[in-house]
Amino acid sequence: MDYYSRMKTFGEVLESADGLSLEEQENLISILQHRLREQRRAELAKAVQAARREFQEGRCRPAMPSDIMKKILA
Repeated sequence: MDYYSRMKTFGEVLESADGLSLEEQENLISILQHRLREQRRAELAKAVQAARREFQEGRCRPAMPSDIMKKILA
């Protein structure tokens, strides 16, 4: 049996979670929240690195927030 055939659907995961004790459900929530925070941090770090690279390569210039808002609202 390969990895994809063992994957559970979202509904199956929810049903499995319902079978956990309240303490286990709270632990599961805590673990998932921690994983989400870590994933968001990693995405943000990649975005910051890309922005710094673009700036160093001269593909963008510093701008005042008011100037950026003017362009957005124009």
